[in-house]
Amino acid sequence: MRERKNISKALNNPKIQSITWKSLRHFKATMEYSRTKDILYVKELLGHVNINNTLVYTHLVNFGSEEYVCKVAENVEEAKALIESGYEYITEMDGIKLFRKRK
Repeated sequence: MRERKNISKALNNPKIQSITWKSLRHFKATMEYSRTKDILYVKELLGHVNINNTLVYTHLVNFGSEEYVCKVAENVEEAKALIESGYEYITEMDGIKLFRKRK
């Protein structure tokens, strides 16, 4: 609490005083849901038994428009590298595989 108060004073931002461990837990859950769009993964991450408890976290932030970085892979090695770096497979057109990742 003392560090939070010092940071709030140093940055001249009183809103920092309202940040709690629970706030950080909500933030992490919201970011993971935004990244993965997998509510069951977030449920397991938080250790919830009931999915309704996890659903509380999914409406906290309006992420606005969906923005992606798109890449193509012409062979298995390129596709593997894209998947390992966080891209998700979308479709294949004319023998080229299309991948995307959130910005």
